[in-house]
Amino acid sequence: MKALRYPIVVGVLLALAAGGYVFAARRPVIDPIKPPAASSFNAALVQRGAQLVALGGCATCHTAPGGRPFAGGLAVPTPFGTIYSTNITPDSQTGIGTWSEAAFRRAMREGVRRDGQYLYPAFPYDHFTLVTDHDDNALYAYLMTRGPVHAAPPFNKLPFPLNVRLLLFGWNLLFLRQGPYRADTGQSATFNRGAYLVEGLGHCGACHTPRNFLGAETSEKLTGNKVEGWTAYALNSSSPAPVPWTADTLEHYLGHGFQELHGVAYGPMMQVADELHIVSQDDLRAIASYVAAQMGNAGPPGRPVAQQVAVQDRRGHGVAASSADSQAEVMNTGGGDGGSDDEGALIYAAACAGCHQGPRVVPYGGIDLALSTAISGRSGDNLANVVLFGLPAVPGARRPIMPGFAASMSNHQLVALATYLRAHFSDKGAWADIAKTVGDARAAARAETAGRA
Repeated sequence: MKALRYPIVVGVLLALAAGGYVFAARRPVIDPIKPPAASSFNAALVQRGAQLVALGGCATCHTAPGGRPFAGGLAVPTPFGTIYSTNITPDSQTGIGTWSEAAFRRAMREGVRRDGQYLYPAFPYDHFTLVTDHDDNALYAYLMTRGPVHAAPPFNKLPFPLNVRLLLFGWNLLFLRQGPYRADTGQSATFNRGAYLVEGLGHCGACHTPRNFLGAETSEKLTGNKVEGWTAYALNSSSPAPVPWTADTLEHYLGHGFQELHGVAYGPMMQVADELHIVSQDDLRAIASYVAAQMGNAGPPGRPVAQQVAVQDRRGHGVAASSADSQAEVMNTGGGDGGSDDEGALIYAAACAGCHQGPRVVPYGGIDLALSTAISGRSGDNLANVVLFGLPAVPGARRPIMPGFAASMSNHQLVALATYLRAHFSDKGAWADIAKTVGDARAAARAETAGRA
């Protein structure tokens, strides 16, 4: 009998613990409402909501390729499986049309839907919890005045037990620190506004901060991360940018999608920049000032000229060849002995130099590659992606464009080009894994294309 007693006791304790967890994890349903008329919302509040939606990048994640805005269905790959974004139009059956403001605010702050089910933190409520009541009201007003779209997203593709939403109660206990944002009284109003937007609605850390094995952001805030085959560079003092960012250059980059001393937004960041064009200059300045402070460059504005001098100084010390020197070097290779450096130089001369060493300035010409973070970064991910797939033109946007070379350049040729660019336009050592990086970039694009077919 004693031999049976201990397993029984353990079983009872486990059952009690499981029951206690389920009891604690359950969240009440918030009663549905009749979808409010669009005319019932204050026009100024709706207009403010439009800017906040842009700051939060809501359309980027809640719009599937070829789908209606905010209707959801975008596949979000995670290390645990694929999660599909939800419909946040005011449709009463598949969207949030029956959600009250209280239900909307709970989802933003606690990651819990109107029906009491937990949301996965692919929806960054761990950042949105910092948003104020007034801004939540503006977001709600804007979304509830969009046209309703009847569209149910596909079911998430998560293995058991990760598809059990009650487990997210434990994730929240471990990692969710509810807001609202608390201002740093030792900093300026601009700094605090920027911190509120970057740490909160802008959720920059969702891409730019590393994550632990449970998918939560680590304490290494804004030190960079890998996102969907791209590198989200560090936004602190470890930034690999060849010359320092400033509030001025960051503000221009965010508002226009490029900056002549740093390059162009691409990958997921391109979508962010595309949405920010409607954001107020004050908010862009606040974000830029806060990020510049994290990088240790919160000094007075007007440093771009000094940065250009710094680049010229780098060239003068042989870190990267000047345009004339690089062109002469390319022309003197004469095909060489077929080595990768010679091959890369010839490919550069044929495919790249015409724009990147031509007389046209950014955005009509290519950036000076000595300034490229993609070439100076720790990984060649972004360089491989840009060369393979280019920078598409955006209607109405005055920003750089670039053709992709996926159809005309083999992996071997791209590796040779990347090796040449790294050696001649940065002061960093060779990438040890560039061949794998190139192969993975092309394979990921093929898989994405096949998934959309």
